[in-house]
Amino acid sequence: MDPRFSARWHSHDYPGPFARWNYHPEYEIHYARRRGGRYIVGDSVGVFDAGQLVLIGPNVPHDWITDLGAGESIPHSDLVFQFRHEWLVQCEAAMPEVAALHPLWQRSLSGIEFTGDAARLGVAALEKIGTATGAARLSHIFALFSALATAPAPETRTLAREWVPPLHDPLAAEIVGRSLDYILENISGTVRLSTAATLAGMSESAFSRYFARSSGQNFTALVRKLRLAHAAKLLQQTGDPVARIALEVGYENLSNFNRQFLRELRETPTQYRSRVRDALRP
Repeated sequence: MDPRFSARWHSHDYPGPFARWNYHPEYEIHYARRRGGRYIVGDSVGVFDAGQLVLIGPNVPHDWITDLGAGESIPHSDLVFQFRHEWLVQCEAAMPEVAALHPLWQRSLSGIEFTGDAARLGVAALEKIGTATGAARLSHIFALFSALATAPAPETRTLAREWVPPLHDPLAAEIVGRSLDYILENISGTVRLSTAATLAGMSESAFSRYFARSSGQNFTALVRKLRLAHAAKLLQQTGDPVARIALEVGYENLSNFNRQFLRELRETPTQYRSRVRDALRP
């Protein structure tokens, strides 16, 4: 932490050491600057576009995944602002007005996505924090908090259930991260729990229990969610037939793909494609 500042603002590239599945005791406000992809927040897996703004509470696992070409990287792809609960308590002791933010911090334990004017105002304040110092920096921080705390209900979405991972296991992030790498490298083909267990150096039963305890969801469910999120992105970005997209995300049976997609996203692939494209039209 820079001793000049009470909270941490940083921009990072993708891929990079900060772009991975992780959790930490700080609150985090995450802005996807450059490109869309798939996110994991707690036990939620979904699709995001450039411009997504999310508030994550302490120890909520998260990751943003973008598909890249060979050798490709995205400079300054993500912008992050992190601050500790202890800092908020100290702020409130000096400034009782900060207590009005309590509901926001409580909701952040499930992750909150912001859209519309709330996201626009939040991003504007977030960007300014990075170049400001002194009182100007504090004014932008509280402008950001205000934009999020006063966001109308239609401009917010809770992403996950409240859940806390094991906080004293130094290997959890590494093992879950390695498993995610394996899943993503084979998203179009075969993904086996037995292979992931071998990579983790565990028996299948031990790995299955460990993964569920560390990530908040079982391995098979996460594979399914990541496949379907990838399919949703392809439906949005390409004109490929649904059958081809099903194969590309590892489903050889089109009926099974359609059934799983409907169950997970609550609409058929064709309905999803039509809705997101309508939303993108000017």
